[in-house]
Amino acid sequence: MLQLQGKTALITGGTRGIGKAIALALAEQGVTLILSYLRNRKAAEQTAAEIEALGAPRPLLLRGNVGEPEKLVSLFDELRVHHSHLDIVVSNAASGVIRPALELTPRHWQWTLDINAQALLNLVQHAMPLLQAAGGGKIVALSSLGATRAFPNYAAVGASKAALESLVRHLSLELAPLGTHINVLSAGVVDTEALTHFPNRETLLEESLKRTPAGRLVTPADVARVALFLCSPLSDMVQGQTLTVDGGYSVVA
Repeated sequence: MLQLQGKTALITGGTRGIGKAIALALAEQGVTLILSYLRNRKAAEQTAAEIEALGAPRPLLLRGNVGEPEKLVSLFDELRVHHSHLDIVVSNAASGVIRPALELTPRHWQWTLDINAQALLNLVQHAMPLLQAAGGGKIVALSSLGATRAFPNYAAVGASKAALESLVRHLSLELAPLGTHINVLSAGVVDTEALTHFPNRETLLEESLKRTPAGRLVTPADVARVALFLCSPLSDMVQGQTLTVDGGYSVVA
């Protein structure tokens, strides 16, 4: 039903956390993977081994910081050596400064916006020729509830995610006529390695669990299943939208 067999996908930050879960889910559907990572080669190799264990081809591992324009150019240069087209792009790599708004410096602010919002624009611009070579494709950008709700120490990241979601809406106007769909997948609180950087991690997990109607926290696999939908023809009339996966957290007043 998903019709993903034989497709080729690039996932930034695809070797850990939610990105890894999406990679594994796509691999199970017969998708050939290209996974970018920043520094942790060991984690990248482990993810590649898990994908091969599923009977899927070994993914192409590309090291580079997608938030740095020159590194992104190098990444795509290497990608094109191995692949002539892309069917799917998942913009998952993210970072940012986690601290109170009153403690943010201009450098903190700009860097966070660059890595979470500007990086998506750069990624789409580089990926579009490869997506067009396939006749169009699917782009999924990962966001978080902080784009529309306030959390302690999350001012810079939340603002950058709000910018990302707005950018996706505007990009959809330009990409839809070209046969490419772009949407946002916004996850609730997910207990991944990224959450260890939050000084209030334990409180955040405890409070999120209390107010989630589903009775449990969202897992990376939960997010990955919705990503499969957005990457498949089942979502062909979904364009420029933000789909939230939070177990009902955001509907609770």
